[in-house]
Amino acid sequence: MDPIQNRFGYGSQAQSAALFDEGLRQHMLRVYNYMGLGLAITGLVAYFVGSTPALYVPIFSSPLKWVVMLAPLAFVFFFSFRIQTMSASTAQMTFWAFCAVMGLSLASVFLVFTGASIARTFFITATMFGATSLYGYTTKRDLAKMGSFLMMGLIGIVIASVVNIFLGSSALQFAVSVIGVVVFVGLTAYDTQNIKEQYAENVDQESQQKLAVFGALSLYLNFVNLFQMLLSLTGQREE
Repeated sequence: MDPIQNRFGYGSQAQSAALFDEGLRQHMLRVYNYMGLGLAITGLVAYFVGSTPALYVPIFSSPLKWVVMLAPLAFVFFFSFRIQTMSASTAQMTFWAFCAVMGLSLASVFLVFTGASIARTFFITATMFGATSLYGYTTKRDLAKMGSFLMMGLIGIVIASVVNIFLGSSALQFAVSVIGVVVFVGLTAYDTQNIKEQYAENVDQESQQKLAVFGALSLYLNFVNLFQMLLSLTGQREE
């Protein structure tokens, strides 16, 4: 190496940058692996319950369905408030449990929509998610300002969805689904950039693993919600 470069520390700076980039790549890979495994757990549980009358009949034909529908929300709140005090292994186990409970909640889609439309919507969702997450990872544009706007949209979607449980309006459901697709696509890019920026090379391994789990949770929620919104718009219902 050029002695002038050595004198000014250019070599060590380049090496540090390379190490940081490799650490970031490994961190993002861990996030996506956790998310992917979580989606697999959710899909398997949803399919198994949705294709087993002995399981879905007692659940979805009784008030127990409200417990199943609200349980994932309780998990998210628990995760958000306790992640700092959890160990990395506990955070992982809580995430897997959450994915299983979400699968139980989503079992109803196999009762409402055809298998072909579910599969088609899943691949559409995966394509949209992958492209948007890649944009969030590679863009130099600061998406922080967009994040606050998207969170306002998310709150609006939640409120409108709760109201529509009692109204049962197909027009409102259509509007919520269309806006929801836009919001969760945007949140995917925003959260990906946020996960990338939260990475710090000097953080201990335990904290890095918890960051990866929480990042996986954020992206997982975006994927699942985007899938549900698209399924509501394009899914073919059972006759």
